Amino acid sequence: MRATIIVTIPRRRRSLENPIRDSTEPLDGGSNSHGWYAVAVLIVAYTLSYVDRTILTLMVKPIRESLQISDLQVSLLHGLAFAIFYTVLGVPIARLADRGNRKLIIATGVVFWSAMTACCGFARNFTQLFVARIGVGIGEAALSPAAYSLLSDYFRGNALTRALSVYTSAMYVGAGLALMIGGAVIAAVPAIDLPAIGYLESWQVVFLVVGLPGLLVALLMLTVREPARSGLAQGTRAGESLPLPQVMAHLRRFGRAYGLLMAGYALHGLLWNGAMAWIPTFFMRRHGWSQAETGLNFGLVLLLGGTLGVVCGGLLSSWLRNRGETAANPRVGLISALAVLAPGICATQVNSPGDSLALFAAFVFLGSLPYGAAATAFQDITPNQMRAQVTSIYFLALNLCGIGLGPTVVAALTDKWFRSDLAVGQSLAVVIALGGLCSALLLWRALAPYRRALDSTHPVGD
Repeated sequence: MRATIIVTIPRRRRSLENPIRDSTEPLDGGSNSHGWYAVAVLIVAYTLSYVDRTILTLMVKPIRESLQISDLQVSLLHGLAFAIFYTVLGVPIARLADRGNRKLIIATGVVFWSAMTACCGFARNFTQLFVARIGVGIGEAALSPAAYSLLSDYFRGNALTRALSVYTSAMYVGAGLALMIGGAVIAAVPAIDLPAIGYLESWQVVFLVVGLPGLLVALLMLTVREPARSGLAQGTRAGESLPLPQVMAHLRRFGRAYGLLMAGYALHGLLWNGAMAWIPTFFMRRHGWSQAETGLNFGLVLLLGGTLGVVCGGLLSSWLRNRGETAANPRVGLISALAVLAPGICATQVNSPGDSLALFAAFVFLGSLPYGAAATAFQDITPNQMRAQVTSIYFLALNLCGIGLGPTVVAALTDKWFRSDLAVGQSLAVVIALGGLCSALLLWRALAPYRRALDSTHPVGD
């Protein structure tokens, strides 16, 4: 039996110079079974969010034909409509999560985004679908900032990196299932005529099918125990909100670390989200695959490759950290940004669909490496009562640039520069190349200021 040594730390005055309590303070729950139960439930919620968010990418053709819209308008539905409220409302919701009941906030968000996904199935024109997609973004804004904050009170150090990597893997499970299930449903479900609602095409039925299970997931979320808060700012109590000027002062003090990290991850998100939004369409246009064939093949690649990649990224971060690299988390992002260039560009240029799929599998694996470690990078240098807020600001940069601009930049290049629907591969290659190189440069520049911020804030360790 291991002896437990409790070290008493004298309380210091509330100060930005030492904003986080010493890592010897025990965490409620630690890495116990309920902590992993919380991870499992959050994975279910995150998987559902990505199904609801991603399902549209497989239905570009029927939505375009039904609503008579262009690639650029489709990209706005996939990106801007979702991202702008998802990111902007994430900040005030996160401030609430830094002092309120996080599981209730998440459960409420699940109910709202699921209802709005179902509403997408009733859209009769571009405007109605755009508004419904805004609603999906509003609901999903409640999930990850609160989830990151909650998990940081169950785990610490390498264990937190592993937990957040496993949680983040759900985005690839959800996106993969969206493509696989969506393709099968579109192929199998005919248009229907409902009383008092009217005629619904198969793509509208898909939105109804994937939206309704959210009510059950919200109930499941209520079974998670809200853990005691740890890593509090000096001189504060759990449930006490830090004044916004103090939050901003902390961000300004470590401005180079936060700014370079957010910019680097944002550009990585641009190439990643631009690719994820248009790769299914690339296979249908360039290689003549059907929706069901594309959904099954690329959905499987995304599910397996993305999940394996984000978990391996967490393991790589832990390995680097154990070898003395304190900036292990952002270094994983740097490695990923450079590694995706060759397979991502080559996948758009080869003539064989099998070769293209294999190269995109490598792209998915390597591109998903940094996202669990990225989440931990911000948690490690941020006091507890700021964690959800800082996470939401990170998402503001990541998703406005990634979800908001990524799909639209690819579509704009296809429509306005190359002026051909068949040139979507060339557009993908340009975005991957520029996004990867710029992201790598910024994350490389972030390493030194991140180490200084980590040293100054006394991060929670194993």
